[in-house]
Amino acid sequence: MAGHSQWANRKHRKARQDAKKGAIFSKMAKKISVAAREGGGDPEANSVLRIVIDEAKAMGVPNENIDRAVKRGTGELDGMIYEQFEYEGYGPGGTALLLEILSDNRNRTAAEIRHLFSKYGGNLGQSGCVAWMFTRKGRLTIRGGDELDEDELFLAAAEAGAEDLEAVDDGYVILVPPADLETVRSALIADGFDVQSSALVYDTDNRVEVEGRDAERLLQFLDALEDHEDVQEVYSNFEVSDELVEMFGD
Repeated sequence: MAGHSQWANRKHRKARQDAKKGAIFSKMAKKISVAAREGGGDPEANSVLRIVIDEAKAMGVPNENIDRAVKRGTGELDGMIYEQFEYEGYGPGGTALLLEILSDNRNRTAAEIRHLFSKYGGNLGQSGCVAWMFTRKGRLTIRGGDELDEDELFLAAAEAGAEDLEAVDDGYVILVPPADLETVRSALIADGFDVQSSALVYDTDNRVEVEGRDAERLLQFLDALEDHEDVQEVYSNFEVSDELVEMFGD
C-alpha cells in the first residue's frame, strides 16, 4: 500500500497542522458531541466517546474544548444538533469513496458534496454502491522511536488479537476487529507501548491503481473533501505512487 500509506502519513501531518488553525478542533467537537448525545457523557461507560476523546487528544484538542463538546452533547450547554450519515461515490480513475458526515443541514451538505464530486470528475452515488468494498476495523496508532522494538510490538499485537501492523512516518498503525479494539488497546498499554489514538475506521483490500492526470485530480479532490467542515472521514481504495503523492498531494 505504498502510495496509500504515503497519503495517510501526509494526511496525518496535515491534520496536526490544521489543528493549529482550529479546523480539526471543530470537527472533533462535533464527533464528541454526537458520541455524548448517543451514549452519555461518561467516557468510562461510553466506549465510543472514550475513543473519540482519545482521537481528539492525539490531534492536540485542548481539554476545555473536549469538556464543552461533551456538555453540548449531553445538553448541559446549548449547541447544534448534528446528524450522522454517509455518502458514497466514485472519484477519478474509478476509485471508490466512502465519506462519514456530521451535519446540521443535510440538504446543504448534499448540494456541496455533489458539487465537489462534479468539480473533480467524480460521481456521487446511491447508498450501497461502494460500501460493499469496505470493512469496519479498529485502528490503533502507536508512537515509534528508537526504543521501540518492532518485533516485540508485532508479537504483543498478534497475541492481543490484531490483524495487521504497518509502519508509518512516526510509528505504527495496527488494525483489529472492531469488537476487539478496547481489548487490544488495553493489552498494548499494559505492555508499555505508547498508544496515541484508537478509532473505528473503514478499510479495504480492493484497491485501484491511479496514475497521471487522474491521480492529480484524485489527490486534489481528497484534499477538498478533507477541508469540508461536514466531512469527518474520507475512505478510498486508491493506490498512487509515492512520487505522485509528493508531486500532487499538497
